[in-house]
Amino acid sequence: MNFLELTAKRQSDRAYLSKDVTEEQLDYILQAARWAPSACNAQPWKIIVVDNPETRSKIADATSEKLVAMNHFTKQAPLHLVVVEENANFTSNFGGWVKKKHFPLIDIGILAEHICLAAADIGLGSCMIGWFDETKIRKLLAVPTSKRIVLVITIGHPAKETRAKVRKPIEKSVSGKSATIKFDGGARVDVALEPAEGTLTLTPVAVPAGVKSLRVAMLI
Repeated sequence: MNFLELTAKRQSDRAYLSKDVTEEQLDYILQAARWAPSACNAQPWKIIVVDNPETRSKIADATSEKLVAMNHFTKQAPLHLVVVEENANFTSNFGGWVKKKHFPLIDIGILAEHICLAAADIGLGSCMIGWFDETKIRKLLAVPTSKRIVLVITIGHPAKETRAKVRKPIEKSVSGKSATIKFDGGARVDVALEPAEGTLTLTPVAVPAGVKSLRVAMLI
């Protein structure tokens, strides 16, 4: 399985089998998390591993919502990873102040994806959860009020097959991509691909001598 296949395999799993995650599997996931990059190498996170059935059940209650039928699957997951935001280092904080960006949240997003990709790599499922009662979880895990709980990530053996994903086509989310069109005789024209309003505009970047017109047929 190459990396693109792994990214396609990873999904938000909301149903799990009654099967524990092994210590070896957990260690693999945590090692992958450890190597996640962060702004100025601040590593502004702490991961709390919750596998105790009683505590896990209470955290699952804190993530679910009866009125809107939200996150009831969390009770099925044999492992919860609770991600707490820690203080960043001076360089990260200063850069964030200058650029008006909160880098730790970006860092934790990268960390979370490392966790979920590592889980998928060894046949496990995962789901990042941002909807939860932070006060309840803070009390359960004795997290200081000065710290923010950013995510709860469920880990377990998925009960359902990998489903087909719906994603925007690349031309809807990427701009400035360049391409080279080759003509008979070796002449080349570099163009920039700029999608707009459902069309694709080809902007010549470098037109070789002797090329006076350009007609291109493309299938999109």
